[in-house]
Amino acid sequence: MHITRRDAFKAGALGLAATVTTPAHANADGEVDPNFKITKGRIRQSVMGWCFKPMPGLELAKHCKAIGLEAMEGVSAEDYPAIRKMGLKISLVGSHGFKKGPCVADNRAFVIETLKKSIDLAAKIGTKSVITFTGMRGKGLSDAAGSKNCVDAWKAVIPYAEKKKITLVLEHLNTRDDSHPMKGHPGYFGDDVDHCVEMIRKVDSPRMKLLFDVYHVQIMNGDVIRRIGQYKNLIGHYHTAGNPGRAELDDTQEINYPAVMRAIVATGYKGFVAQEFIPTWEDPVAALRHAAMVCDV
Repeated sequence: MHITRRDAFKAGALGLAATVTTPAHANADGEVDPNFKITKGRIRQSVMGWCFKPMPGLELAKHCKAIGLEAMEGVSAEDYPAIRKMGLKISLVGSHGFKKGPCVADNRAFVIETLKKSIDLAAKIGTKSVITFTGMRGKGLSDAAGSKNCVDAWKAVIPYAEKKKITLVLEHLNTRDDSHPMKGHPGYFGDDVDHCVEMIRKVDSPRMKLLFDVYHVQIMNGDVIRRIGQYKNLIGHYHTAGNPGRAELDDTQEINYPAVMRAIVATGYKGFVAQEFIPTWEDPVAALRHAAMVCDV
């Protein structure tokens, strides 16, 4: 039978579509293998607890253990001992939150005090990273002033972080999505990942790095894989979510997560990648298991 170029392209496109729409380790109906457990482990996976509320943190921890995730974050500090007793790590300790940050000079004392307390907690439980944010832009705040305020505050904290051997990781957030209070953050100062990197470089410490949230970077800057390579020496943590919608890492969204994960592996990164999507599937545990499968490259 004669096959034209057009037929070949069409067949290839259909094959690609089938590959994309049927997740790895799923059956022909796209159902997730309920027995899947992480085996490759080249990506050290964690999960952000707030996304799975109202599921209690310890219940989520049991599912994480069963799926093969190494760690959790964004859960109550009261649950840390029980989570660690289960053999899971705490991948990231929270701090001052994304709203009240150092870009506004009046927040400086609060940010420094809160970060130091979080650094103490991280050191106590053996966690290597504490999250920080720029905060929301104050009225009339210029980029230059906001940047200086941020850098000055972090420079005031960084000697303490260095002493305790804890890394501050600055999270870049998107300001485009105003559909949900946790899908986007209109007014956030650090919404340009390249600008965030500039501020990190000005702090000039191996204990100040970038929290590269793939979802937020895709929305605001794009060119995700190139930026992963470009900033590999400054990245201290990763977050995931599907875009648009901050939902599952499935075929309804635009980010090619297996390729992104392979790019992360190629940089030699040894830290955590935390699943931070908001489940929409009827079974949120199946959604987490599927995300773990997608990222186990």
